[in-house]
Amino acid sequence: MLMGEYQNSIDAKGRMIVPSKFRDELGYKCVLTKGLDECLYIYPMEQWMKLQEKLATLPLSDAKARSFVRYFYASAVESEVDKQGRLTIPPGLRTYAHIDKELVTIGVLERVEIWSKQIYESAENGGNLDPNEFAAQMELYKI
Repeated sequence: MLMGEYQNSIDAKGRMIVPSKFRDELGYKCVLTKGLDECLYIYPMEQWMKLQEKLATLPLSDAKARSFVRYFYASAVESEVDKQGRLTIPPGLRTYAHIDKELVTIGVLERVEIWSKQIYESAENGGNLDPNEFAAQMELYKI
């Protein structure tokens, strides 16, 4: 399970250092794609295959389902973590996630999320969630 929060940055070539705690689970090959809420998702290959299986079951006749599948696949790239633990974020994905320099990398169950530090720290994205809102979410989802 991927969990934890790490502050890092990207270099001039668009590479970020994947936190060492995530590298074992991600492996050297992973899939990087657009996430929801203007962040990026990194999936270990095994988790990407599971997601593919789920997406393949969505009805082709449903326009919203087609759009949802297209959203993940159009921007998806198979990526490799190099020997120094770096992962290159393509320019289009950096633009989508508003990543210039500083970013936050978090583990969320089966995936890693990459956020622009500024966007992550905004209250609506959980980086600065009010304790009362957190408690309300716990109650809503019966956790």
